[in-house]
Amino acid sequence: MFSSWSVSSPMAELPGICILVSLILIVAAIIDGWKLKVPNWITFPMVISGWAFSTYMFGWEGLLSSLIGTAVGLGLLLPLYAIGGMGAGDVKLLAGVGAWVWGWITLFAFCFSAVIGGLIAVGMVLYQKRAQHHVGQFWAILTEIWVVRDPNQLSAMAAERKSSMLLLPYGIPIAIGTITYFAVMGLLL
Repeated sequence: MFSSWSVSSPMAELPGICILVSLILIVAAIIDGWKLKVPNWITFPMVISGWAFSTYMFGWEGLLSSLIGTAVGLGLLLPLYAIGGMGAGDVKLLAGVGAWVWGWITLFAFCFSAVIGGLIAVGMVLYQKRAQHHVGQFWAILTEIWVVRDPNQLSAMAAERKSSMLLLPYGIPIAIGTITYFAVMGLLL
């Protein structure tokens, strides 16, 4: 079913790399769930060590691939961060994944994470029995994005609305989605 989602990354195929990344993601998810923040002491070393190890194993080509993976991780979540829809730690966490497993795998892991995040968000809304309120907020946010288009103004609007919003620590979906992708693709063996 997911065979078209299969891509090659020499880093991800090294024994233990995806397990290491998974363990880091689990720690980040636990902290994010507890404190609603992914700390820099996890994300920065994750990114830098991914660059260093990629360079050590594959030379300049490895460093370039790791930098591209980091850029993919940043690029996928930075727009949401820019408009106040996500924390910086979540963005840096996905950049750390990219530093270790490179671009394509980061993209596909993000896709799994987005689906998991959506399912968790729907579950949270249903659990609180405030679906009408959150559906209204969702449409208001989409309308604001379409009409306002200024990231600074959108970020300020999101900050004002934050107290009435249901917050999802996105490090959790990133961890579950990425680890699920690794498992489905046989990268954890």
